[in-house]
Amino acid sequence: MQVVILDPMRDIFRRAEAILTPAGVEIISLTSARPLPTLLAVATAEDVVIVRVSHADDAAAITKCLQDTMFAGTTFVIVDDATRARSDRHPQISAEYIEYSPTRVDALLHRLSAGESLTAPRSSARREHATFHGLVGRSKQMLDVFARIEKAAAGDANVCIYGESGTGKELIARAIHAISDRRTGPLVTFDCTAVPEGLAESQLFGHVRGAFTGAIEHREGVFSQADKGTLFIDELCELSPPLQSKLLRVIQSREFVKVGGTKPISTNIRLVTATNKDPKKAVDAGMFRADLYYRVAVVMIRVPPLRERREDIPMLIEHFLARYATAYKKPIRGVQPSAMERMMSLPWPGNVRQLENFLAQAVVLVDGDMLTERDLFVDDAAPMAGTGTGLSAAAPVEAGLPLREVERRHILGTLQHAQGNRTEAAKQLGISVRCLQYKLKAYSQAVVKGGADDASQGTGTSALTQDRIVAG
Repeated sequence: MQVVILDPMRDIFRRAEAILTPAGVEIISLTSARPLPTLLAVATAEDVVIVRVSHADDAAAITKCLQDTMFAGTTFVIVDDATRARSDRHPQISAEYIEYSPTRVDALLHRLSAGESLTAPRSSARREHATFHGLVGRSKQMLDVFARIEKAAAGDANVCIYGESGTGKELIARAIHAISDRRTGPLVTFDCTAVPEGLAESQLFGHVRGAFTGAIEHREGVFSQADKGTLFIDELCELSPPLQSKLLRVIQSREFVKVGGTKPISTNIRLVTATNKDPKKAVDAGMFRADLYYRVAVVMIRVPPLRERREDIPMLIEHFLARYATAYKKPIRGVQPSAMERMMSLPWPGNVRQLENFLAQAVVLVDGDMLTERDLFVDDAAPMAGTGTGLSAAAPVEAGLPLREVERRHILGTLQHAQGNRTEAAKQLGISVRCLQYKLKAYSQAVVKGGADDASQGTGTSALTQDRIVAG
C-alpha cells in the first residue's frame, strides 16, 4: 500500500511520518496537486489518497483529477468544518470526508497503519494481485517486466522501452517515474511522430525570440520543462538523423542550446524512451545511430505483445470491464463463458489498446448485465486482424452522402489502416492528434445519443450496430 498525502501545510504528512513510517507504509507527500494526475494514473486499488482541501477551487480540481484518472483506491478528504464536509461532497467520487483535527487525523492514520481494509470490495483476489502501477498481468512475461520496472526505477539510468503499438509502453514509463526518486518532479512527454520535423528541435530544446519566422517570444523546450523530473521520448526511432546527433550531445553533456540561442543551458533529467521497433535492428539497418543507442538503452525493457501472454487476457477483460462499467454507469456483472472464449481466440494485433477500445465499445452498446457473445459485434476473427481499435471497417463512399458522413468514414478507415495508432492516423490525414481525438469523441457521443433515441422508440440497439464506434 502507498499513501499519497496532498497537504500544502504538511501537517498531515508530519503526523503520518510518525505513525505510518514505523509500520512500513510508503508515504508520498505533495504540497500541490500538479504531480497528482501522474501518481494516480499508475496507482493500484490498494493505494490511499489523503487530500486536505481549503478552497472550493481546489476541491473541484482534485475531483476532476480523481474522475479523469479513474482512481480505484481509497480517498479521504480532510476539510476544516463539518458544514464544508457536507457541501464539498461529490456524488461521483467515493470518498470519506473528515473534519480536520489532530485527533481525527491520527485515528485515520492508525487505521491505515493497522492494515484495516478501507477499500470498496474488489472484483476478485486474482485481479488484486494482477495489477502493478496501472499495468495488468500475471504471466511470466509481465512479471519479468514488473521486476525490470522496479530495478530501473531504483536508479537513474536511461531506459529504453520497446514493443509493438498498443502494448502499454507509456504506462511503463509513467510507472518508472511514479516509483522513482523523481516522482515529485514533472513527467514530460515528447512524441517524435506528433511534431513536424521542422518544429521538433524547437519543441525539444526551446527557442529564443526571432530565431525563425513566427518565433515571437521565448519558449522553453521539453528538456527545460522536465528539469529535476523525467523526460519520456516516444517513438524514438522516428527521430531524424540530425536530431539524433543533437540528442546524443545533450545526453553526453547534459547541456543544450535553444534554437537561435548561444548560451548553454544545463538540464537534470531522467531519460526514458520508447519505440515500436527493435532499436538494435534499427541500428543494424542504418536507421539509428549506434552511439545514441548505447546511450539511451542502458536499461532495456521489452513489452510482450498480447499474443505472447494470452493467459493475461481474462484479467485484462475484467480490469477494463470494471473501468468502463463505472465510467458509462452500466451494471455489468461479468462475461459469459462463450464470450470469454471468443475473445481469447481473437488475434488482437492492436494488443492491449485494441482490447481496451473493443471492450469500451461493448460496454457502451450492451443491453443486459452480462457481456454475451452477441455483444461483441465480431462475426469472425478476420475483421479484427486489420484494426487496432475495435472499429469496424469504413463503408464505401456512396454518391449522395452528406459531406460529414464521407469525412467520418474516411477518418475511421484511415484509423483502421493505422491499426488504431492515432498519431499515425492523424499524420496520414494531415490533422493534429487533438483534432482527431475531438472527432472520435463526437462520433462516440453520437452513438450513445443514438442508442438513447432508439431505445425510446423501441428499436433497441439494432441501429447502433451499424456504427461500431468508440472514442476510447
